[in-house]
Amino acid sequence: MAQDIIIDIRNVSKHFDGKVILEDINLQIRKGEFVTFLGPSGCGKTTLLKIIGGFKEPDQGSIYLNGKDLTGVPPYERPLNTVFQRYALFPHLDVYENIAFGLKLKNVPDKEIDKRVRKMLKLVSLTDYEQRDVDSLSGGQQQRVAIARALANSPQVLLLDEPLSALDRKMRLDMQIELKEMHDKLGITFIYVTHDQEEALTLSDRIIVINEGRIQQTGTPADIYNEPCNSFVANFIGDSNILNGTMIRDRKVNFIGHDFDCIDEGFGENTPVDVVVRPEDIYIMNRNDSCQFNGVVRSCTFKGVHYEMFVDTEEGYEMQIQDYNAFEPGTEVGMLIKPQDIQVMKKDCVCNSFDAEVLDENHVTFLGGRFECKIPREFKAGDTVCASVAFDKVGLMDYADEGELVGRVRFPLYKGDHYHLEIVTAGEALIYADTQEVYDNRDLVAISIAPKDIKISAKK
Repeated sequence: MAQDIIIDIRNVSKHFDGKVILEDINLQIRKGEFVTFLGPSGCGKTTLLKIIGGFKEPDQGSIYLNGKDLTGVPPYERPLNTVFQRYALFPHLDVYENIAFGLKLKNVPDKEIDKRVRKMLKLVSLTDYEQRDVDSLSGGQQQRVAIARALANSPQVLLLDEPLSALDRKMRLDMQIELKEMHDKLGITFIYVTHDQEEALTLSDRIIVINEGRIQQTGTPADIYNEPCNSFVANFIGDSNILNGTMIRDRKVNFIGHDFDCIDEGFGENTPVDVVVRPEDIYIMNRNDSCQFNGVVRSCTFKGVHYEMFVDTEEGYEMQIQDYNAFEPGTEVGMLIKPQDIQVMKKDCVCNSFDAEVLDENHVTFLGGRFECKIPREFKAGDTVCASVAFDKVGLMDYADEGELVGRVRFPLYKGDHYHLEIVTAGEALIYADTQEVYDNRDLVAISIAPKDIKISAKK
């Protein structure tokens, strides 16, 4: 193991009530690094932090600290300290005694305790607050006390579980600056958990994007923002225009009805892809011959630093644009995108494909449902086959008793002229649907598929 690796996470998995919380997580964290676990609520980021801290045990896999296996080592014996979301301060102790509490438990000499506590008070800008009752402090001051208490024990790694989520926006921004300064001064490893993308981009040396218990992407804030590896990361980190496209050949991609030069290579020819263009990377102007495509402004909102506009293109797509210049609704405009501002990504899949079983010459079963369809003559009852369904052929209804299957919407993604949905069925299977209707995350929907839209083929 490299000498600068302090935390080594190997093949860590965790399940709860049959649900995957973490699946085969492998990650190395360097000494002195500020690493953020970023993802939506329930993605597994806090569980991973608790496993590192020793508050939970993985079902499989191991955590190594400086090459030592931490399996079975209780939290109080690990050279780590955790700052929780709710601070967990002792209301009957003043600020000084709260910070000193862990040191007294370890029987540190009084003189050393006083030295460390006063050092921590200075670090968190609370020098004159040592005798204050913690209940009299503001939320930001209480958070500083919790951080000082954790740092007083001189941990090799500081774990922070959404420590700023209870603060108002201004206080949160101020604390972000202070946390970054603390990290720079101390030089120890910080592992931070948040669902706030702006917070992650501001604080981190490296971001670990997690969704559904799996690492989606690891990289610097600039890497994550400018080079997202899939549509989830692109949609979760900042604002994006995410669109269906076709890679014509190296450095040439088609989307929104036009061919564009790009800098991406290695996708093959005439390959379906996803295309990401950030709103600030679309140049908007009065219509002229240099424009690549045209449209009409539908809305224009001042956002403090820039104007946010939504433009309906002549080809029927909606584009989100951020610009310092305002174009009023109804204005005909032209737009231009430079090659380096187009990010091409591989698609996870191009249609739904399920393992299925033939029931008879007119019926098949998959995803726990029974569907009518035309079965090719070469297949007979009992055969295992592949059932394919195009995304736009999956019918969705609001009433659960109207379809063959029931599921909950997960990760609705707008693709410029339609919504692309992930739907998790009652049996935890995944089906994708394209629709013009608007659905929110966790909406319950019924799923129906017409017989003519189910294509049966040999299982690969």
